[in-house]
Amino acid sequence: MRKLIVSPSPHIHSVENTQRIMRDVIIALCPSLLVSIYFFGFSAIKLALVGVASCVAVEYVIQKYILKTQVTINDYTAALTGLLLALNLPPSSPGWMILIGSIVAIGVAKMTFGGLGQNIFNPALVGRVFLLVSFPVLMTDWSVPASWFREGVDAATGATPLALIKEGLSNGLTIEQIMAANPEISYVHMLFTKIGGSVGEVSALALILGFVYLLVRRVIKPTIPLSIIGTIFVVSGIFWLANPAQFTDPIFNILTGGVLLGAIFMATDYVTSPMSTTGQIIFGVGIGLLTVLIRYFGAYPEGVSFAILIMNMVVPLLNKYCKPARFGKEVKNGK
Repeated sequence: MRKLIVSPSPHIHSVENTQRIMRDVIIALCPSLLVSIYFFGFSAIKLALVGVASCVAVEYVIQKYILKTQVTINDYTAALTGLLLALNLPPSSPGWMILIGSIVAIGVAKMTFGGLGQNIFNPALVGRVFLLVSFPVLMTDWSVPASWFREGVDAATGATPLALIKEGLSNGLTIEQIMAANPEISYVHMLFTKIGGSVGEVSALALILGFVYLLVRRVIKPTIPLSIIGTIFVVSGIFWLANPAQFTDPIFNILTGGVLLGAIFMATDYVTSPMSTTGQIIFGVGIGLLTVLIRYFGAYPEGVSFAILIMNMVVPLLNKYCKPARFGKEVKNGK
């Protein structure tokens, strides 16, 4: 008698697999990585290499010697987590801090929940937030290392536009005064050249190129990224129209910080995002709303990481109450 193999859905086979999808996401991150290497030189390479190697090593050790299960590091998920973690850190981050972040990302956020497909939170963001809370000084050190291609000094400052705005407002300045005193904060700089921030935030254009690649390859759908960006545009636009002296405009909020990096590469994570289109829209709107509220009224100038992790907790409810119509189910009114 033949054995019956019982497995969870989906039961549709295709050429797509985890390895291929993760590889495409890594390729989509390459423009941002190359731009960061141009501006930060060996520091960016070090972050990427240490991040990827440490995440892969941590997952291998846990699966091989602790859980004693099948080793799955060849599916590129650990490598992608390490690359995303590296791109979410300041360029001056020391290697030991990346290692700690990798242990938290893989060991705590991923493997303690059962591994790939069972984690509730995005592992790279858990690692980043843990480092931000544990080492706030190092995680907000935006000094710019010397690059191979551009003149630079190790002690040069590279404060983020969001931090400059936050500090200026706390000193009683208006948005117009802050922008006038910091001419480097311009839409041209945000889109095409380096702005202060994490390694992966140096160029909005590089992230947009990666977004286009993922859409062309059909790795992700535009629902979540557009929901996040659209919500940030609308909500920040309302605040800006109400008081432009105290609130930044919508374009500024979209191009600065981790909005594009988070919306394109982390909020779209298959495991930690909703399955239905309705759920994805609610998910994106929630992230966008929380991001604006944290930026405007929270203690941190940036809020994307916290917003995504908070909405990750809501995903099980969204999957439960925002289900697509079942195949073959009769729909009311004959539709």
